Amino acid sequence: MHYRGLTWDHPRGYNALAAAAAALDPVQDGLTLSWDRHSLEGFEQHPIADLCRRYDLIVLDHPHVGEAVAGEGLLPLEDLFDAGEIAAWGRDVIGPCLRSYHYAGWHWALPLDAATQVMAVRPDLMDGPVPETWAQVLDLAARRPVALSLAGPHAVLSFQSICTALGEPPAQADPELFVGRRTGMEALDLMARLAATSPLAVANLNPIGILGAMAAGTEVALCPLIYGYVNYTRARPGQAPLRFANAPRQEPGGRPGSTLGGTGIGISRNARVTPALLDHLRWLMAPGTQAGFIPDHDGQPSLRGAWADPGVNGRWGDFYCATADTLENAFVRPRHPGAIAFQTAASAVIRMALSDRRPHADIIDDLQSLYTASRRPGMER
Repeated sequence: MHYRGLTWDHPRGYNALAAAAAALDPVQDGLTLSWDRHSLEGFEQHPIADLCRRYDLIVLDHPHVGEAVAGEGLLPLEDLFDAGEIAAWGRDVIGPCLRSYHYAGWHWALPLDAATQVMAVRPDLMDGPVPETWAQVLDLAARRPVALSLAGPHAVLSFQSICTALGEPPAQADPELFVGRRTGMEALDLMARLAATSPLAVANLNPIGILGAMAAGTEVALCPLIYGYVNYTRARPGQAPLRFANAPRQEPGGRPGSTLGGTGIGISRNARVTPALLDHLRWLMAPGTQAGFIPDHDGQPSLRGAWADPGVNGRWGDFYCATADTLENAFVRPRHPGAIAFQTAASAVIRMALSDRRPHADIIDDLQSLYTASRRPGMER
């Protein structure tokens, strides 16, 4: 049986999956598998229902789950794996990675890759210790170039992370309220202060672009909230190694405010699922694979044991142990069918407002209106 999968076009998203597929023996393993790729922007925004019609396996981010369920595109894990296996994965993965794919009573993807917004640093461009709090980030920004990640959906993702650090994770206490006015205005004030000095050269770049610019240039010393990519911990020709640290907190010892990313593998309802396919997916989630094969092929494992493994950390500049606390405490985004459209529109509002210096109270009203509209039936797109 041959299967087609779709993942995203970056070594972290592709190399391990492609290498695992290339090692399959159709006689011994009972299947073959090929992986197509699309851009980070396609991964973040392309309608998931369309992908489910075209592929057997789809690598997705958890905010797509509501849309996928509404379009009846994915099979729940409960139809494919026994309850004991799913419960074990829930215990073993780091942070809320499996829980983020739980929606409407079922799990919809295996959390293969774990990531969240963390702090990226060019150690050689710093003039002191890495900040721990947002006040220390602002203090550093007065002396050294500090970048904000605002392109695509990342403006509202950063906003949500700051609100979480301030003690109010959006849409959690009240699913109808995106964020309280006081918390939202405080978060926007912090973003506005940083945006005023953030280097223009990275203003329109996605996280991969920002990290590449940080590694290759000498302009950006730190980005306080950006999705971690372990690949950048190693020096390459023309690039300096980056270091990663926990996301900023409001106060020492507080919760590091961060919005969960990472990816899961969803199984299309159109796939002819065989025991051989399920065994391959089990192998990808196995402890030995997660601590060996996946990091050896540029991936970021999802099992907590791999994140704590001294050998894995030694090979990748302590990326995992330096940011694990942030991932354990990451905020899980809304996953209703209109969530993707909302984060796209909300980010555009925040970017424009920061540029135009609109009153923050007006921005909070606009964000709430967009959020409320996204939850209405029929607002999946």
